[in-house]
Amino acid sequence: MGLVSQLLTLPLAPLRGTFWVLEQVTETAEREYYDPEKVRQELAALEGELLAGRIDEDEHDRREDELLDRMEEFKRRQQELG
Repeated sequence: MGLVSQLLTLPLAPLRGTFWVLEQVTETAEREYYDPEKVRQELAALEGELLAGRIDEDEHDRREDELLDRMEEFKRRQQELG
């Protein structure tokens, strides 16, 4: 970038910084959300809730499907990245 371009876009620097921070936060949240180990832990906890009688079979099935969908999404993302 030339000096003139840098001077003209200087007022946008805080905005670019804000977008960068938001992008980093989003990427971190997605990594944690789709982390297979975290999903496995949640599946185990879900099974425990069912066995303890805190949730019924329908609730278990619904939440289990959501967790398995997250696991599939993680695998799909990994394949896309190579």
